[in-house]
Amino acid sequence: MTTLVTERIRPRVSESRTGDTLFDAPGPRGRRRIRIATAGATLALIALAAFVIRQFAAHGQLSADQWRVYTLAPISRYLLTGAGNTLLVTAVAAALAFPLGGALALMRSSRNAIPRALSRTCTELLRATPLLLLLYLFLFGLPRLGIGLPPFWQLVIPIVLTNAAVVAELVRAGVAALDPGQGEAAESLGLTRWQSMRYVILPQAIRRLVPALVSQLVRLLKDSTLGYVVSFLELLHRAQVLGEYEHTLLSAYLVTAAAFILVNASLAKFADSLERRL
Repeated sequence: MTTLVTERIRPRVSESRTGDTLFDAPGPRGRRRIRIATAGATLALIALAAFVIRQFAAHGQLSADQWRVYTLAPISRYLLTGAGNTLLVTAVAAALAFPLGGALALMRSSRNAIPRALSRTCTELLRATPLLLLLYLFLFGLPRLGIGLPPFWQLVIPIVLTNAAVVAELVRAGVAALDPGQGEAAESLGLTRWQSMRYVILPQAIRRLVPALVSQLVRLLKDSTLGYVVSFLELLHRAQVLGEYEHTLLSAYLVTAAAFILVNASLAKFADSLERRL
């Protein structure tokens, strides 16, 4: 009898342990509460959206004059040039920050105490320094030392430094999450420590880090909006100038927000497809 009861209970226990759900499925009362809460939240969001649209219309922000300016070819070229500057900053910063972060992560995993200490100091210092403060240091500090940089590099270099520190921590965590037996097996085959890191450990860690690295690329894109600090005319700064000149500040910000949402959504979709492919 005891054996029969145990055999009947065991599959249920196994299913509860190996299931993919993080919590038990709600019962009828719980599902009813979830539906009521979802409906209430949806109605609240619809009411909020209707209120905002009504206020915009009452203040003339939805009139055709506020949006007709974006159909003009010079205005479109002006904004597209800003979008190109934003993408250029993002591409150059990513091309520099990702390898630099990987190098800092490799130094952090070195058996030599000096590279480990240098990497840890740089990483912690850069992670603790706000990007805006670093931009001001490059903007006002370097000229006092007799170093003059174009606005493009005054924006790119601080972005590279702060994001390289984050990438270094991501890579270090990805390497540490692997089974230590991977490196031991590679070294037992005659590979040196750096060969095993290059051919065995890093490829596996980077595959797992693809979503996080793409998310960091999204952060790079958003960091480029601080170009106004160094008077670099990226997309957001150009939209601000255009909105103040044409008295269409709200519509300019909405158009810019739509552009950033479109690019970020494309990057997120690319990350999902790349993760499935890998």
